[in-house]
This record gives sequence, structure tokens and C-alpha cells, in this order.
Amino acid sequence: MRIVRRVLVLLAVGCLAVVAFAYSAYRRDLQEAEKRIASGSQIAETRCGPIEYALIGEGLPLLTIHGAGGGFDQGVALASKLLGGGGFRGICPSRFGYLRTPLPDDASAEAQADAHACLLDALGIDRVAVLGISAGGPSALQFALRHPQRCSALVLMVPATFAPGEGGPRRSARPLTQILNTLMQSDFAFWLAIHLARRSMIENVLGTPVAVADRASPAERQELDTTLMNVLPVSRRWAGLLNDAAVVSTLRRPPLERIKVPALLISTEDDLYGTYRGAQYTASQIRGARFIGYRDGGHLLIGHGDDALKEIAAFVKEHGAP
Repeated sequence: MRIVRRVLVLLAVGCLAVVAFAYSAYRRDLQEAEKRIASGSQIAETRCGPIEYALIGEGLPLLTIHGAGGGFDQGVALASKLLGGGGFRGICPSRFGYLRTPLPDDASAEAQADAHACLLDALGIDRVAVLGISAGGPSALQFALRHPQRCSALVLMVPATFAPGEGGPRRSARPLTQILNTLMQSDFAFWLAIHLARRSMIENVLGTPVAVADRASPAERQELDTTLMNVLPVSRRWAGLLNDAAVVSTLRRPPLERIKVPALLISTEDDLYGTYRGAQYTASQIRGARFIGYRDGGHLLIGHGDDALKEIAAFVKEHGAP
């Protein structure tokens, strides 16, 4: 019995040491995440309320609307890639409920589109090209519909959009809802899942098949890991995530035939958030719209990212002039 007791004590001590080491690493990563979002953004006091935003680059104004789990920092990361060729001024807001932008009583896609216009008013910007990513797609579409005189071009990348024949909750909303109900209620739980269940997180959070991630280049694998870590602190994005789940799961068909600006839509057939059908349908309903569909690549367009960015940059430069 004495030997058994000693073994149990040693196991307990070992477990405590592992937990202490893990929690120390978690605190370090969380502090780095908090530091990253603490700089680079400003608050605009608008007629729609306070809106957090960041500006990057110079040139054609490009309103970059982030997806679920993002914030101004996600917009800046994407705008920075587009700025590789120069010629763009990225306007990167945090949407409702993300980071320092509060969640209002009306947090619909329509209200969010109006808030985008309010931000442009505060910045003195008349007209922009709009890039909506993932769950940023609904408000990007509504901006083109509700403020057509202010939208010079519309780009939707792996967007959450309406697809006919989908009854009940959208397939694209299911992974998000499942994650919200478990991991995303805690920064530590999310951090732990990244390290203990990376493959599952790639599929369920990043919407990308593990088989696609396995054949990604080293740089793309690094980007997958960075994208996961950059969701931290998830507690500062929780309200926005909940709202996105509600908005995406109740999408209705907007009057797409009223959109007159040049439009480009991009998606992949194996996107686990199911954006392909909606993007393809939306493009077919907007006069003159162009659709780029890849067979694989998942929600992050693995293997096609550089090509997609080149297409977007060329499209905005051609059609996005004020």
C-alpha cells in the first residue's frame, strides 16, 4: 500500500507540474495576444456609436471586413498581404461585438452595413471598394445594397451568403455554433485545444479539411497555426461570435439584382463552412459578377491564397477607383 501511495503522489506531482507548465505557457501566449490587439487601432466616435478601426497603407481605399473570430487585426493581416503590391489604403474595422466595438441592440447585417458607412463618414472617405471575408460577407453585401453610391467594387471571399434550398440552420453555421458552445467560452480552453487537438481545430474552427492542411507548404502550415493563435483572446471576441452565429444561421436572399457595382466572389468546393454554393449562387444573381471556384483549399484557400490575392488586387485596381 505504501508503494501504491508513493506512486499516486508522484503521479499527482507530475500532473501538477505539467499543468503549471502549460498554464505558464498559456499566460505568456495570452499576454502576447493582448499586447498585439492593444496597439494599432483607434476608436471613431460615429453617429452609429463607437467603432474600432485601423488604417494601413496608401492608395485606393479598401474597406476590409473581417470574418468570425476576427477584429481589426484580422483585417489588417489580410490588407497587409494585398499591400505587397502597393496601391491600397486598408480600412479595417472591428465589427459589432469584436474587441473594442460594442454590440448594439440591433446587430443585424443591415445595421452593420450602416455602421460601415458611419465609419467612412467619420474618416471623411466618400467611396470605397469593399472586401468581405467569411462572416463579414453579409454586411459587405448589405453595404453594396444600402449605400451603392459609396461602393465602387465588391469582393466576397469564402463568404457566408444565402443559397437556395437550404432549410433550417445553414450548414456553414453548424461548426461555428458547436465551437461556441464549448471551447470559445474560455481563453484557456481554446488555447489548450489548439495544442492538444490541433487537427480538430483546423477543421472545426478554420473550416479546412485536415487532408488539405497535411499537404500544405511549410509557410501555409505556419499560417494555419498563426491564424488559430490570433483568435486569442477569444473572450474579447465572444459577443461578436455569438452574433455572427445568429446572423449566418438566419440568412435570407437579399435583392441581389439591385447590386450594380462590379463584383468578384471566391470560394472552394471543400470549404467546411459550406460557402461554395452560396457564393456561386450570389455571383449568378449579380449582373456581370465574376466567380472563382477552387476544387479544394478549405476555408483558408490553402494552395490558392497567392492566386486569390492577385485576383483581388487586380480586380480592385481595375474597378475600385473613387
